[in-house]
Amino acid sequence: MADHHGTEPGRVELAETFAEMARELMAADSLPETLARICKAGVSTVDGCDHAGVSLVRKRKITTEGASDGVPNRVDAIQYEVGDGPCLSALSATEVIHVDDLTSDSRWPAFSSRAAKETGVRSMLSFRLFVAGDTLGALSLYTRAASAFDDEADLVGAVLAAHASVAILSATQAADKDEAIRTRDVIGQAKGILMASRGVSEDEAFELLRVASQRLNVKLRDVAAGVRSGESLGEERPDRPKRA
Repeated sequence: MADHHGTEPGRVELAETFAEMARELMAADSLPETLARICKAGVSTVDGCDHAGVSLVRKRKITTEGASDGVPNRVDAIQYEVGDGPCLSALSATEVIHVDDLTSDSRWPAFSSRAAKETGVRSMLSFRLFVAGDTLGALSLYTRAASAFDDEADLVGAVLAAHASVAILSATQAADKDEAIRTRDVIGQAKGILMASRGVSEDEAFELLRVASQRLNVKLRDVAAGVRSGESLGEERPDRPKRA
């Protein structure tokens, strides 16, 4: 029954739920915390949802970076192994990927029967997350029952996915900014050490770091970190990460 404004009470409650969820997502301090809150919201908000997971693609590498429990990780591992599945399809689609029953769905034959048998999952919803740059994502919802997700679940899940996209973008930008600040600080400290030890100017100290980075095929930040740790610019540690 609608209230005196003509709005169904359930719709008002759902709107309030999403408003509160949006505030919680934006209040998260880090990307992992943001992803954890998204997965928790999926299970608590979408009727019939038993498990939720978020997969992100960065530089063409896909990983499951958020999950309500171990089930999404196991389902995704099968998708990554066979190279097919609802989550991977969602990454290249703009609409929701709706699976009523994995035991009878023929769209991903290498994935569906294994996923149902090995994880107990029967129904799935996967939504593409619109993030930014070279980062894509997918929010996937899972349940042990067949035909568990109705049109209402599709709608609520789509709204959740929209909130998730905004929250992930915000958290990713914050993480990138923090990383840039840390990198700047490390390089600045290394330049200070070189200026003091070699009697060079700031520009000359940076040039020493840049040349060493090219010569050793090591990221500039890693060269700077080595200088800060007392290493010589001509010394390359065997375990030092190579430039991507």
